[in-house]
Amino acid sequence: MLKKLFGIKEETKPTEEQIYSPVTGTLIPIEEVPDPTFSEKMMGDGFAVAPTEGKVVAPVDGDVVQVFPTKHAVGMKTAGGLEILIHIGLDTVHLGGEGFTTQVKEGDHVKKGDTLVEFDIDVIKKKATSTITPVVVTNVEKIAQMSKESHIDVIGGATEVLTVSIKSS
Repeated sequence: MLKKLFGIKEETKPTEEQIYSPVTGTLIPIEEVPDPTFSEKMMGDGFAVAPTEGKVVAPVDGDVVQVFPTKHAVGMKTAGGLEILIHIGLDTVHLGGEGFTTQVKEGDHVKKGDTLVEFDIDVIKKKATSTITPVVVTNVEKIAQMSKESHIDVIGGATEVLTVSIKSS
């Protein structure tokens, strides 16, 4: 009753969201990605996967907020407000879209496991630095707590990798 009388907001527990691997392959800690932009968490925190197949699926249910013109990266937003960047390979922007086929566009609502991008691993191996695919929560200020799984092999859309507790607003 005092909360209502004096306008004190009731504390709510942070909600949790699970983030699944968007690609099938081998899980790599973000700190081990051979690119300081990701390994030093300049863009946010998360994980990376060395893919064994050329398909990226939605790691969560959410909205596609950005598909880079070069098709090498996709940004998503979850219902809880987490912003997730999936960056296919390292130094792949200079490919100008070569080897990438997008299956979604900005504004699309997708379900976990829906195909976002298909890519040619061989093109990336030949023409880019690495096929390693970082997956980063870019708005880390919303994170109350994050726990990371330590699976060695992951399956796109099926292996849960992160559990994120979201700060209440």
